[in-house]
Amino acid sequence: MKNFIHTIQELKTFLLLWITQSFSGLGSAMTSYALVIWSYSQRRSALMTALLMVSSYAPYVLLSIFAGALSDKWNKKLTMLVCDSIAALTTIVMLLLLRNGDLQIWHLYVINGINGLMNTVQQPASEVAVTRVLPKKYYQRVGGLKYFSSSLNSVMTPVIATAVLGIAGMEMVVAFDLFTFAAAFLVLAFKIRIPESNGQAEAQETLLVSAKKGIHYLKKEQGIFHLILFLSAINLVASIYDAAFPAMMLSRNGGSEKVLGLVNAVIGITTFSGSILASFMKAPKSRVRVICNCLLFSMSTENFLLAFGRTPFVWCLGGFLVDQLFEPIMAVQEKGSLLVKMFGSGKGSGAAFLFFVIAFAGIGVFLYFRRDRYIWGLEGER
Repeated sequence: MKNFIHTIQELKTFLLLWITQSFSGLGSAMTSYALVIWSYSQRRSALMTALLMVSSYAPYVLLSIFAGALSDKWNKKLTMLVCDSIAALTTIVMLLLLRNGDLQIWHLYVINGINGLMNTVQQPASEVAVTRVLPKKYYQRVGGLKYFSSSLNSVMTPVIATAVLGIAGMEMVVAFDLFTFAAAFLVLAFKIRIPESNGQAEAQETLLVSAKKGIHYLKKEQGIFHLILFLSAINLVASIYDAAFPAMMLSRNGGSEKVLGLVNAVIGITTFSGSILASFMKAPKSRVRVICNCLLFSMSTENFLLAFGRTPFVWCLGGFLVDQLFEPIMAVQEKGSLLVKMFGSGKGSGAAFLFFVIAFAGIGVFLYFRRDRYIWGLEGER
């Protein structure tokens, strides 16, 4: 008990930061989830829904190489507070537009782009802040806690958002988001002190020099660079999946907002279970092997199950391309054709066809990088 109390005391600042930021993350995730449903109900277009994600992630893809350098130069706590405040301001603007009946899809693209930019700058500052308030001996345990909160939010987001959306409407979802922001902002501003480093060396460097140093480091550390390429390729496939997933769940026979919430909740539960399992398991002898095998299993099962599944039960087990390629292909198929037998017919069958294709794309990425000697060199084996 003494050890437990001592541990809590050492982790007090981190726990306060983690709990409040996770709470705020839940509110933001609920708003994002509700907006996906709202946007699809407006146009019933997977492309429109996918562009919400593109507008969020584009700033990260384009500017992430400079975000770390900026984070090194700026005060971490102030950076987090400013980024959160700007994101909250865009949410208030969206709420006002919604209440006046003036909210349009393009408004959401602009808002998501601004929020994506703020997240791009805030993320490295937040990660550094955690290391500043946390003793090194707790780094591994804290990694488990971060996955825990992320998984828990994945479980709770569709359940709570669907319930609030159905009972009180979109405005209440956004109001909850603003409430969670206010709680996290006040705690960070007045209850948490984040030590700052001297920062003289970083302040003397220009932004381009700092970015060039990062690029030079990656050129030198080929293993890390190739691992980043591997995970980026997997994330590209996963992004296509994320873009098509809501369209399929909302439009296919047997699908609905409730089914979308159910499947997302199941995904969150399994992620939550996996994070707990990983926290209690011993460190694997080969981390690279575990990463590769888990990704292969994932790509070989979930996308095929979603492609061939016709009921919420099977879906629980397991953008542009949907609207402009796969849906039109399925629309011209005759009733007894092979593709109709495999993926069904009507709205949503094109998304199922896409899942079938990206399953092979994911497996191909895995097989290519599975033999990468630079990645295996990270742990001294091939």
